[in-house]
Amino acid sequence: MALEGARPLEVSGTVELARIERSGLIESRHLGAAAVVDASGAILRAVGDVHATIYPRSSLKPVQAIAMLELGARFTDDELVLASASHCGSPDHLAVVERMLRDDGRDGHALQCPAQWPLGLAERAARQAAGLPATRITMNCSGKHAGFLRASDAAGGDADHYLDPAHPVQRHVTDAVERFTGEPVHGTAFDGCGAPLHATSLAALATAIARVASGSTPEAQQLMAAVAAEPWAIDGTGRANTMVIERLGGIAKLGAEGVVVIGTTEGTAVAVKVLDGSMRATTPVALALLASVGAIATDAAHDLIELTSEKVFAGDALAGALIVSVG
Repeated sequence: MALEGARPLEVSGTVELARIERSGLIESRHLGAAAVVDASGAILRAVGDVHATIYPRSSLKPVQAIAMLELGARFTDDELVLASASHCGSPDHLAVVERMLRDDGRDGHALQCPAQWPLGLAERAARQAAGLPATRITMNCSGKHAGFLRASDAAGGDADHYLDPAHPVQRHVTDAVERFTGEPVHGTAFDGCGAPLHATSLAALATAIARVASGSTPEAQQLMAAVAAEPWAIDGTGRANTMVIERLGGIAKLGAEGVVVIGTTEGTAVAVKVLDGSMRATTPVALALLASVGAIATDAAHDLIELTSEKVFAGDALAGALIVSVG
């Protein structure tokens, strides 16, 4: 599908979101845009061009998982969160994906995501040290693909073509994205895992996550209950998305190329896009913006920003910090 009406985020539509300071000198700057909205789609704070078109990448996985539920797919809590996850590839994550496939009479060969090393650096190093290969199951989107297969079975589709945009699962995902974002998709490409990838505005992405996080439908309520019960599964123990959920509740979801979304159960959400695709400023910026509109407590935001910010060292000593510019 052509990207009709799409308007990409330009440098002129960005502001400085964060900067790296070393010994009093600004060493790097992260430009981007961000939208904070409520579940009605009302913009509570706009930073930069929030109506520009972006690829949400994996930040839309919660909506894809809701579409699976709407089609009649059934999951345990950890399976449902894995269907929404960009997992780090821990043994616990892989065990859930393997169980999903096994219970449906399949194995890793049925997945159509590429074979890749685990997303987590420690998990990747451990696998390589053990002489184990990269596989489709170790790819960070494997839970979503196992979920697509289960949803295909529920919808009566041809599981061999579950990534085809014309497949019943993918048609329903498109419908769900439009319902939750409140706008037509700006076009469809393909994500790194091979799944259809729907372009949206930054504000519409935030609206979708606000509606997910507030439990606006029974399926959204089911997903949010699962995320609350199994926050480790959406990312990994000690990783940014999981820490945010554990400390604040709600949902947090990264997307490749500098995208992150965080939504509160009260129905406020933020979507951040860093122009150059860097991830290191995304979560701190998102937390600061939520605190700026009173959606989360300032002290809680400060503590999480400290935990999720990259440190600037000179040998063993701290020499600076990542500073959020838009608090």
